[in-house]
Amino acid sequence: MVNPMRLFDRITKGPTSVSERLHLRQGKKAGMQPGALVHIGQRSDDKPRITVIEYDLEVFAENELASLADAPPNCRNHPDRKTNVWINVDGISDADFIADLGRRFDLHPLVLEDVMNAGERPKLEEYDDCLFCVLKMVDVDAESELLLIEQVSLVLGKDFVITFQERSGDVFNGVRERIRLNKGRIRKMGADYLLYALTDAIVDHYAVALDTMTGLVEDLESRLQRSPEDEDISDIYTLKREVLFLRRQILPARDVVGQLARHEDDELVTPAVDIFFRDVLDHLSMATDTVDTLRDLTVSMIELFHTQQSARLNEVMRVLTIISTFFIPLTFIAGIYGMNFEHMPELHSPHGYFICLAVMAVVGVGMVLYMKRNRWL
Repeated sequence: MVNPMRLFDRITKGPTSVSERLHLRQGKKAGMQPGALVHIGQRSDDKPRITVIEYDLEVFAENELASLADAPPNCRNHPDRKTNVWINVDGISDADFIADLGRRFDLHPLVLEDVMNAGERPKLEEYDDCLFCVLKMVDVDAESELLLIEQVSLVLGKDFVITFQERSGDVFNGVRERIRLNKGRIRKMGADYLLYALTDAIVDHYAVALDTMTGLVEDLESRLQRSPEDEDISDIYTLKREVLFLRRQILPARDVVGQLARHEDDELVTPAVDIFFRDVLDHLSMATDTVDTLRDLTVSMIELFHTQQSARLNEVMRVLTIISTFFIPLTFIAGIYGMNFEHMPELHSPHGYFICLAVMAVVGVGMVLYMKRNRWL
């Protein structure tokens, strides 16, 4: 089981930290014309990394390009064949490179603008000759136990798919292996099936992240039931914030996949692939139910913590009240005989001191018996 404190201490890194993802500087584009290429997100000085996979049932080629200038037209090594091309770009901060790629594939300026904005909400937009999709990719690093979140932009065109990522590393290795080894139906189908495979990989890793969050919720709930500490409330609020952030990524993704499953343009998304997108939609619905359950559990844990704190305070007040009640009559008796009047009958009695102690003892024992009888002790 993942240690909650380790993930809380290092829940995100880089461009996915809470402060950065909540405060992406959208204002830097104020006053610019639509389609202006301005990068919004964590800037990287690394050159974009471009990998190209071209395939059909018989042909497979995989290359990493030093620059787009090295690529053949439309990045195809076999222009005489009707192959599918998958171009993956790691790094979206270079405006000149994004513009060059857009010219090569005749992409709309608004598509390029959204690609460079790492703070986009998951969405699907249709253009004359392509579909543009934005999703959030969520993964958990097995070694460091970090929750990794980044934006992925996908462009589906005629026989090609372009994916734009903020940095290297993704959840698409399974898709690459199926293409390389010709497993399943991916090399028999078109680019729309590739878009489905990539979307399915992203959604499957939502389940991985949610499993991790579920483990954290269960561990924290066990801690609360055993021995709640004051710092637990901070952990609960941190976990709640992360669950709500995941929910904001998953709910719009369901709308995106729902639109793909009901898409009416048979040229880009064929009816044969619709059923696969409907399957992804089912997975997203389950993920939505899970994240809603986690949100309710975190709220319940906050209520449980405050209830336990109130119960602890009530128990302390109960003990103090019993102690005060026990000593009130004894204090009353001691107060009477502590007065400095000269003419008090009991002051001159040789046995007055012991009689007073005896009366106080009887009153004390009587108070204890009374409290026990009423189950206050």
